[in-house]
Amino acid sequence: MKIARRTLLASTLALPAASFPLGDPPVERFPIWPGAAPGGESLAVKDEWVKRSPTGGEDDIAWPHVATPMLTVVPAARPNGAAVLICPGGGYARVATGRLGSGIARMFAARGITAFELLYRLPHDHWAAGPDAPLQDAQRAMRLIRAKAAKWGVDPARVAVTGFSAGGHVAARLAGQFARKTYEPIDAIDQQSARPTVVGLFFPVITMGPDAHSQSKKELLGPHPSEDRIRQYSAENNLPADMPATFIAHAANDPVVPPTNSIRMFTALQAAKIPSELMIFELGGHGLPMTRPDGTPHPWPDLFLNFAARHGLNPETPK
Repeated sequence: MKIARRTLLASTLALPAASFPLGDPPVERFPIWPGAAPGGESLAVKDEWVKRSPTGGEDDIAWPHVATPMLTVVPAARPNGAAVLICPGGGYARVATGRLGSGIARMFAARGITAFELLYRLPHDHWAAGPDAPLQDAQRAMRLIRAKAAKWGVDPARVAVTGFSAGGHVAARLAGQFARKTYEPIDAIDQQSARPTVVGLFFPVITMGPDAHSQSKKELLGPHPSEDRIRQYSAENNLPADMPATFIAHAANDPVVPPTNSIRMFTALQAAKIPSELMIFELGGHGLPMTRPDGTPHPWPDLFLNFAARHGLNPETPK
């Protein structure tokens, strides 16, 4: 979706850590890097946000430019020790996340899982890492959660990653390339593992091949990527033997990201003998709602959490 310049309402410089008095304990937000993000020394990128809809709420925003990658933490009031890193979507043209915690983050927190929502950098801002800038941020975020786990009552062995739409591509690449060195270590935080305990991919962008989401592909790789680049950035390729167990969900009537993306990922996971589960729902469009049209809860949260519990997120379930 193209962003009209007239909707640009504000830009922010690097934001200090802040708490917002919503709920108990409060939401917290802070940068993931101790200084400037890597690879931006010659850039003049500024954090910019836009309203997603003229009639949307105050925090219904998206970020077409990200200079300061951030985590927004929605703590569980009664934490069970588990945590989840959430990678929002936006077609790599923007990151569709607010500053006060999304409904999905609050759903996880209500179930005892401390939620960390990631505002990651975008390739179109010409970071030195190019298409790997979002992966750098995801790796750093996972390491930071583990390094400071005690602060939030989190067990560092029980940190999931979830990704939605283009954020699914970020999460899938983190899961498949957690061991790849994408930046030079900065501090002790970077000694932590970036491997998620378990993975949830929801209506994800996966492939850069024939079934690709065209906007994500163009934003990530440019208008005319080589076949080698297409293979390299298709998340279904080259899955490691120690990739975490992965749950995938998609709607058959998704008009934006073809469900074949999820089918491709599941097929690759099965071929690599990675524990995996795929749910294709008849309806849902681009996005799986929290509730069905009749007001009953949608099953995807429980399906994912049941899968995740079997694969290490539940303290009573052996990994």
